[in-house]
Amino acid sequence: MSVPSAPFEPLRVEVEDEAMGTSLHFIAYTSPKTDEAATRAAIAKAVGEMRRLEGVLSEWRPESEIGQVNAHAGDWVSISPEAAQVIERGLWAGKLSDGRFDITFQALSKVWKFGSAAEDEPKVPTRAEVEKLRKLVDYRRVELDQAGHRVRIGKDQQLGLGGIAKGYIVDRAAAVLHESGVDGFLAQAGGDLYGSGRKPDGSPWVSGVQDPRGKLGDFFAVLELTDHAFSTAGDYARAYVVGGKRYHHIIDPKTGYPATACRSVTIWAPDATTADGVDDAVFILGPERGLKLIESLDGVGAVIVDAKNHVFISERVKDKVKVLKQPTDAL
Repeated sequence: MSVPSAPFEPLRVEVEDEAMGTSLHFIAYTSPKTDEAATRAAIAKAVGEMRRLEGVLSEWRPESEIGQVNAHAGDWVSISPEAAQVIERGLWAGKLSDGRFDITFQALSKVWKFGSAAEDEPKVPTRAEVEKLRKLVDYRRVELDQAGHRVRIGKDQQLGLGGIAKGYIVDRAAAVLHESGVDGFLAQAGGDLYGSGRKPDGSPWVSGVQDPRGKLGDFFAVLELTDHAFSTAGDYARAYVVGGKRYHHIIDPKTGYPATACRSVTIWAPDATTADGVDDAVFILGPERGLKLIESLDGVGAVIVDAKNHVFISERVKDKVKVLKQPTDAL
């Protein structure tokens, strides 16, 4: 007589790390096909893939493929299929947003310095300095030969994939986990997340939406994620205040200055590349035009906090968002 085996008990596995200048956070559950050791090995492999792609796509690394494109501006440069894919998606986001998202914004980083490049005493650039560089920002001048895996930018241009590459890298990490047999997980890199499947109890993954004027980790809403991604663009993460005015890293290519229509935009989308590419565009466009753009895309939704602290929730996510409180109102 055989003894019945004990029912399988899924184990929660949590891993934190760093890459791309931000924190990585993985939560996964074991299954009959992936025990704890296999799940941890899969997460380690996913982190390794994220670091590899950072080395390919970072505009801040001269030896990266994008660094080489910038070093040889005006010439055709061979790139990997991954870089070609991210550039193609970046150009798609540029066309979709009428140039509000533009992967050639990097020229403006010479005068707008935020995050690790920020100066001890930030200085607001003059209009003449901004205008000189703004003229170089035009995604339509980028020539991409996707079949031949090569790209050419204007001789005076600089490419920057920071507005979309992190989402792509999260998608690649999710693909590695799926290929390794891990099905239920949450993969996060800073403000970019992907929630795969559901938790063992059948409940969806839930992620907090940061209060733009609250302390880090202070959420004003939560959003459900089941086989969906989430990306937030905010005016708080990389910013400074000069003369009673907030300046931040989300630059409107049409003006050359930080966009002023929103405080934060959180995009819910089928993949993290789309979410990451669309959040900046909606942030710059503002609630009215931004929501029209969102509704034109299948499976995409948004939670927007505008410049006056009003909250807008698009139709597709109204049943997936729970507002916990009114966002804090401050400069």
